[in-house]
Amino acid sequence: MSRSDGKVSISAVPPWRMSFKAIFFDSDGLLVDTERINLQATHEIFSSIGVEISWDWYIRENLQKGRSSFELAREKGISETEIEKLWWLREKRIEELLKENVPVIDGVYEVLEKIQGKFVLGVVTSRRKEPFETILNKTDLRRFFQFFITRDDVENIKPHPDPYLKAVEFSGERKEDCVALEDSQRGVQSAKDAGITCFAIPSELTREHYFSTADKVLNSIRELPEHLMSPGSIHASVMD
Repeated sequence: MSRSDGKVSISAVPPWRMSFKAIFFDSDGLLVDTERINLQATHEIFSSIGVEISWDWYIRENLQKGRSSFELAREKGISETEIEKLWWLREKRIEELLKENVPVIDGVYEVLEKIQGKFVLGVVTSRRKEPFETILNKTDLRRFFQFFITRDDVENIKPHPDPYLKAVEFSGERKEDCVALEDSQRGVQSAKDAGITCFAIPSELTREHYFSTADKVLNSIRELPEHLMSPGSIHASVMD
């Protein structure tokens, strides 16, 4: 878990009433288009042991249900020792691919520029800290956020509520003043089980997921500002 350096202050804030005080962003599939990198690395590593991971399986079982690809390896009779070795090989391959290119999703920079300083902003990701740092180093996203929570900071990852409970704690705000942004069903479940509002913003890969438990479903991250702010009183400054 880490904080960005410096203070965040608001200058010339328009007369908006803020519906929330803190916004928590998922990373993969919402800020950056990296799920294909995850699948590519998983496919390459698993193919070496004769286990095929298809797009359909990955979208349905991993992104939607939160099922690990390594559960499939266990079903195929792969030993725990071999699975541990495969896990590290996949992580290494993912980091290699991330160092080549990290595509930021269209509209992300525009929206972050618009809402920065008006809310406490944090990222809640299931990635380990090291590859997530690679994502931050390859993009210009770090400067927008006050804190980052990775899988290294919690005992249980999404769809368990731990990551968002940690985010609420770290933001210093009440649950009812926080909103999570997620692109997958497992992410929405994590946020809702933590007791906070969640907006689903499906990606190309997750549009067939069931988002009935989400408080709102947006077509694009570009729609976010209009759902966060409405005419009213000026919001106080946010200081790190």
